[in-house]
Amino acid sequence: MAKIDANGIQIEFDTFGEADGRPLLLIAGLSCQLIHWDAALCEQLARRGHYVIRFDNRDAGLSTKFAEAGMPDIGQYFEALMKGEKIRPPYTIEDMANDAVGLLNALGVEAAHVCGFSMGGMIAQTIAIHHRPRSLSLISIYSHTGNPELQPPKPDVLEILLTPPPAERQANIEYTLEVFRTFAGSGFPIDEAWHRNIAAQAFDRAFYPEGVARQLVAILTQKNRKTELGSVSVPTLVIHGADDPLVPVEGGRDTAEAIPGAELIIIDGMGHDLPHDGDGAWPQIVDAIVNHTQKVTP
Repeated sequence: MAKIDANGIQIEFDTFGEADGRPLLLIAGLSCQLIHWDAALCEQLARRGHYVIRFDNRDAGLSTKFAEAGMPDIGQYFEALMKGEKIRPPYTIEDMANDAVGLLNALGVEAAHVCGFSMGGMIAQTIAIHHRPRSLSLISIYSHTGNPELQPPKPDVLEILLTPPPAERQANIEYTLEVFRTFAGSGFPIDEAWHRNIAAQAFDRAFYPEGVARQLVAILTQKNRKTELGSVSVPTLVIHGADDPLVPVEGGRDTAEAIPGAELIIIDGMGHDLPHDGDGAWPQIVDAIVNHTQKVTP
């Protein structure tokens, strides 16, 4: 792993595969670090012809932290949103998309297949809208368009999402495992050993709840992209779990409906699960990504 200057900040990244492979930019979701794109999964994608780039978003992992923005009061933001008040976040989804494009610039990658899960899907969609020449294709995984009319998360999911994470290591790992259990679907087993391991790695690498809160504000204040997504002309693959309790499946359908010619894959029994090379739905998703990128000629 290494740092590189991009879009005025430092971004931590690493790569898998040969540089002449099909470039695949992987964008992580809320609170997630580049390690949440599991290394075994990235190696599998590399073996199947991709030049895989994973990175830490701003305010996560080892990339630049926006500490000067302070810890936002999430309750206050929710209250202001309910009142219809205009809110100025510390930064926006568009800013995070500019970071990702800046990383491509710094690495000398002219265009890439842009793939994101959850918040990463929102960032990927934004790249496809505002940086069209940089996207060979778009892959949006359990994300949505920012449409305020979409079904919200289930109450128990929202409750655990807004619960402050423990600062003590072992308690944090147990809390994170409970989050994974809450987000999981009914159709696949939960790999507790993997989830405990990735939670421990993430805590040791960068426990930074202030950054998670600021990323959440970027999500809460994102624009409705549905109309703009109608202008996206790159081949698009939308993948969603039928059992997703955090971003209900209507978010995936709304995304595919907004983008002309988009392919929609709904996976029965899949929730809002993290990407790893285990017994879950990710082998199926890897196949879908490979088939999608192989169709696209740069």
